[in-house]
Amino acid sequence: MKDLPADMRPREKLLAMGPAALTDAELLALLLRTGLKGLGVLQMADLLLRELGGFHGLLHAAPERLQRIRGLGPAKRAELVAVMEMARRGLQGGLSAQPVFSSPQLVKDYLCLRLGNLPHEVFAVLFLDAQHRQIACEELFRGTLTQTSVYPREVVKRALELNAGSVILAHNHPSGVLEPSRADELLTQTLKSSLNLVDVKVLDHVVVGRTGAISFAERGLM
Repeated sequence: MKDLPADMRPREKLLAMGPAALTDAELLALLLRTGLKGLGVLQMADLLLRELGGFHGLLHAAPERLQRIRGLGPAKRAELVAVMEMARRGLQGGLSAQPVFSSPQLVKDYLCLRLGNLPHEVFAVLFLDAQHRQIACEELFRGTLTQTSVYPREVVKRALELNAGSVILAHNHPSGVLEPSRADELLTQTLKSSLNLVDVKVLDHVVVGRTGAISFAERGLM
């Protein structure tokens, strides 16, 4: 980047004009810092974003995927993974500080970051207090690529242990297919009935894929 005029270098541009003035490649170049022989850092950043599908793809890229990209050594991969973890924790902090339904998109964004890039199916539960603020988000069951065994008794037990007033159910579809299955709908009804016996309300069930999330509540399925 030293070959660029001072006012075009990403760091100087950010300090003078703010982060919104930078392109995606310029923002990423600030993290990468150096390119490869014959490939400047801005070019490398642009190629990386195109290969992964922009920042959305980068945020959901597994560490193993980053390891296969030429030019991303251990130090650069560690910085990128650290930034992704900071994003997850920032979203999680927002869920703990305010009622989750004040920002449904925040819930979906957080669950996408947490579950979206997993190669196996996971069933998770966001346990909420009486004001619908997050108490905890826990992965209770882990399955294969096609199915997960979910035991309502264990969900009820954990909700009581945490003194939860309500929950949001979530699971991922590693196949990439976002549409909820009939089995997903039946499981939701089973868990609603089980949790209702102990006065814990199921507010939503979110299905997460690699490209987004679907909310049962937004579809009128609750």
